[in-house]
Amino acid sequence: MRCKSALIPLLAGLGASGPLLAQSTPAAALDHGDTAWMLTSSMLVLLMTIPGLALFYGGMVRAKNLLSVLMQCFSIVALVSVLWVLYGYSVAFSTVGMTTEHVNLHAIVGGLDRVFLAGLTPDSLYNTIPESVFVMFQMTFAIITPALIIGAFAERMKFSALLWFTALWVTVVYLPMAHMVWSGPGSLLGDMGVIDFAGGTVVHINAGIAGLVACLMIGKRRGYPTTAMPPHNLGYTVIGASMLWLGWFGFNAGSAAAANGSAGMAMLVTQVATAAAAIGWTAAEWMVHKRASVLGIVSGAVAGLVAVTPAAGTAGPGGALVLGLVTGVICYFTATRLKYKLGYDDTLDVFGVHAVAGIVGALLTGPLAAPALGGFGTVADLGGQLWIQAKGVGFTVLWSGVLTWLILLLLDKTLGLRVSTEQEQIGLDLAEHEERAYNL
Repeated sequence: MRCKSALIPLLAGLGASGPLLAQSTPAAALDHGDTAWMLTSSMLVLLMTIPGLALFYGGMVRAKNLLSVLMQCFSIVALVSVLWVLYGYSVAFSTVGMTTEHVNLHAIVGGLDRVFLAGLTPDSLYNTIPESVFVMFQMTFAIITPALIIGAFAERMKFSALLWFTALWVTVVYLPMAHMVWSGPGSLLGDMGVIDFAGGTVVHINAGIAGLVACLMIGKRRGYPTTAMPPHNLGYTVIGASMLWLGWFGFNAGSAAAANGSAGMAMLVTQVATAAAAIGWTAAEWMVHKRASVLGIVSGAVAGLVAVTPAAGTAGPGGALVLGLVTGVICYFTATRLKYKLGYDDTLDVFGVHAVAGIVGALLTGPLAAPALGGFGTVADLGGQLWIQAKGVGFTVLWSGVLTWLILLLLDKTLGLRVSTEQEQIGLDLAEHEERAYNL
């Protein structure tokens, strides 16, 4: 996903009518090594949602809500997969009507020429891999992004509202955002020069801001913050975080769309930044509380994974180390102090980790790409690229925040967003699904 220069020399073989690409792009040839890596990466990214994210979130909620979180993650996988085939891939990656000469509607949203994956055959290529593999890989990104949001309003949203929210949010917020960053020449943010190798803006800031808006609109859990609501099974959370760490190699290194040096470096810097952020969070916690927690170290690791995502294609190991340490410390304070100071109930710290780490990573992506700082990009004007990255961040915050608010407002006026007080007290497992995670 794609340093956009690498993202789009594609479409001579994509089947969409992209004349300005097809005229100058030589015919691609299938590479079996690239294909094998991208098949593996697609499975790794799917693993991030089920069971990775499901267990990571599920362990942090109360026992009476475990099944509801697992159900939400599993249902999102199924729902978004269907929407992706129906129109999602087309809206995100169709290049019909795109031009670098002026901004038009297709700089923001793709066309409908690829609905139902029209034109896809076993021989269709994206660069050196089957287009079907690229479709699958991108589908897993579309899946995990709305799944991340559920952590912000866990334990209190209606399941019916969650399904409608997911469908609308993916359609209105995610798909255009993916198109604006990753669809190639003629895309709004891509042409601005925003660097987002694997989803700092498209996935993490997008989801984190949506989570903040959602938790504010739905309101706090009953009893928060005076009633203790500790995680019911941190073992699940550690297992889930470990799966996220593993799956993230597909997320970041897979975004090279090839088994090459870029993928190898992306894998290395992902490991370095994640480890550094885990240490950074733990060190900050130790200094404040004189002890280190299991929840803290895994939360720090996730913050590092998020922060390195936009920079994974251009940062070097030294830059990744600094990025991870800085992000771990910042996210410790946003997740443990900021939300209590401001009074919002972001249940599982979607904003405090994903939005904040995504913003830090996106802003520092430009400077860390500079060869002078050990990066592998072509950034010459550090201040200019920082400003471009800041504009990309600001646009994403406004795009996600405003549209998420409108979607939730619509659903609140129609279906209603929140379960009743009685349902919240007995837990969503019984209230929404008439099942228990544990039969004691």
